[in-house]
Formats: sequence, structure tokens, C-alpha cells
Amino acid sequence: MGIYEELIERGLIAQVTDEEQIRNLINSGKATFYIGFDCTADSLTAGHFMALTLMKRLQQAGNRPIALIGGGTTMIGDPSGRTDMRKMLTREDIDHNAACFKKQMESFIDFSDGKALMVNNADWLMNLNYIELLREVGACFSVNNMLRAECYKQRMEKGLSFLEFNYMIMQSYDFYYMFQKYGCNLEFGGDDQWSNMLGGTELIRRKLGKDAHAMTITLLTDSQGKKMGKTAGNAVWLDPNKTSPFEFYQYWRNVGDADVMKCIKLLTFIPMEQIREIEKWDDSRINEKKMLLAHELTELVHGKEEADKAEATAKALFAGGGDDANMPTTELTSDQVGDDGISAIDLLSACKLVPSRSEGRRLIEQGGMLVNGEKVASFDTKISKDALKEGVKIKKGKKTFHRAILK
Repeated sequence: MGIYEELIERGLIAQVTDEEQIRNLINSGKATFYIGFDCTADSLTAGHFMALTLMKRLQQAGNRPIALIGGGTTMIGDPSGRTDMRKMLTREDIDHNAACFKKQMESFIDFSDGKALMVNNADWLMNLNYIELLREVGACFSVNNMLRAECYKQRMEKGLSFLEFNYMIMQSYDFYYMFQKYGCNLEFGGDDQWSNMLGGTELIRRKLGKDAHAMTITLLTDSQGKKMGKTAGNAVWLDPNKTSPFEFYQYWRNVGDADVMKCIKLLTFIPMEQIREIEKWDDSRINEKKMLLAHELTELVHGKEEADKAEATAKALFAGGGDDANMPTTELTSDQVGDDGISAIDLLSACKLVPSRSEGRRLIEQGGMLVNGEKVASFDTKISKDALKEGVKIKKGKKTFHRAILK
């Protein structure tokens, strides 16, 4: 089985253009492909996992990845899947985020000896002449076709800005530029990017002729990755300072029963032969599957030692043990804790265990918060200063543990 067939079996492919060409190109290790990452934050998230592991798989099969950092496109903002306009970032913010992305990507992708490239589209987009772009690129796009694109539909309801309308042109130009500069012949992206990606292949065909179009083949990965990486309204980050290895482990340990095998196929490097055997396990082994998924992904991001620690901590906590050495911990200040302590709702907020105070109140009213094993009766219940000096263990719902201590 070639790598292309493996991608299909793992459920990674949603739509393709020129399938036979793509199959032959990838299986022979001759693809130079890119995936774009707009740097809207200073860390990648679990939602980027699919793209990162896909790049790693294809590189292991002899293909060359290009990690495209969207230093230029982030200045515009992708409207795909949005009902509102993205926050405008400064050039300094974007440069900082791009540097953080690069450091994290290097743990997945081998950039040595020309095996992969990391480029920033600010290097060519920021220097474009507007009139020249309109004449050379704008003439290749039909406004009617652009307005029918799925990526604009949600934004059209609220009001699509001209700034966002240009995003498709910028992304298409990226492919056109890298096709000529780096021999990039393949683009990957989520299925909400389909229209933008087709725009790139069409631009290359229009500008460089049909022979060039034969080499611009677009493969589409399922957008499941963008649905991953959210918990309690917050992102699950790859940066251990934003999401600890234990929290990261727990996120994957708590995926829904119906999703665990999908995640194992999409995200882990467990061989398909072994995965087929795991699929035969009966329902009584569902937690074993989840622990396998959580450990594999935590090891991939944070290393085996941290994965082992997270697993040991989780086992101890769920067995009622007291091993909380690796439990996520929030250090409170005296400004946050008064002489009479801190209210339960304020404690939840300080520990960032809920996305809003209203959700925190609802959690407490439904009996979903325990402190040192005792159910919290009311949102204004006080946790004493003395208890916080010793450190308190918070349990949110059935599966989230956290420690708070007053320093």
C-alpha cells in the first residue's frame, strides 16, 4: 500500500483534483507540497495537528513539505468559517507568532539538508505593487465565481469587507509564486479552503499555460482538524506554558467514544495493521483506546517522559490517589485572595477553568465543582486563605482536575 492509499484509509482525504496524478506523485515521493499557517496566535493548537502529522507522513515517504507561514495573509485575515471579522494584528505581533510557530514545527518536520522549507509569504506579498497585482492577477478572477465560494457565505450575511474579499487572491498568489520559485506542485488544506485552493490552480493555468496546470494538483484534507483542539471554550495549545502536558493528555483522554478511533487513524503514527486490530477490541476496552490515543499524541508533542508523567497522574487521580505533582496548577496572588478567602466562582475564573462567569455559575449550581473532595454548594462559597496556602485540589465535572495555591 502506497502513502496515498494509507491517507485514504486513515480518512484524511475529502476532495482531490487530478487524482491519478496526485496518487503517482505522492507514492513516488516527488511531491513538493505546501500547507499554510496564518499566525493569529503565538502557539499552534491541537487543531493544527492534522496538518503537522500529514506533513510528517508525506516527508517520511520522500516528499518535500513547505511550511508556509502566513506573515502576509494574516494581515488580511481568512474569512473561512467566520461570522465576524478577525482581529487585526500588528506586523510585530505577526512576526513574533511566526517565530513561535517555527520552533514548534521543527519538532514535527525535518528541515535539514533541503528536506523541507519554511517560508513566509510576507516576503513576497508585502512588496506587491497594487496596480501591477490588479492587472496581472486580478484579471484572472471572476467576482461572480468568488461570491459563490463557500468560504464567503457566512461572512456575506454579516458584511464581507473588501479586505477579506482579497484573501482568496492572496492565497492563490502564494501557490502561483511557490510553483515558480520552489517547484511546489501540490497544496493541502481543510475542505473549507476548497475555493481558495482552486483559485491557485486556476491562476497558474491562466498565467503559465495548460502544461503548468498539469503539475498544479490540489489535495484536500478533511476539516475535522479545525473542529479539534477546543475545550471549555478555550484552545488546546501545543505550547506547554499555555496548555500543560497533563491538560493536553486529558483533552485527548476525554474525546467522545465515537471519535476515538477516528482520532487514532487521523493523528497517530500507529501502523494501520495495528489499528485494524485495535478496531476489533470490544466496547469494554474503550478507555484503553483513549489512553493509547492520549499517550501517543502527548509523546509526539511533549516527549515520552512528559507523556508517562501525565498518564501516571491521571491514573492516580481517577483511582482516588493523591499524586498531584504534575497536575496543572494556578498560583494565586494576595490581590486575588482577600482576608476571608476567594469565592468559588472567582476561583474558577482565576484558574481559567470556565470561559465565562455565567458558565461557572451554572457549573456550580449543577453540582459540578468539588474542592478537596467536597461539593461546592454555591457560587459565592468562600475557599479560605489558609486552605489556599496549603493548596487546594479542584475537580470540575467528572474529568478535569486542577490545583490552586496561594503564594
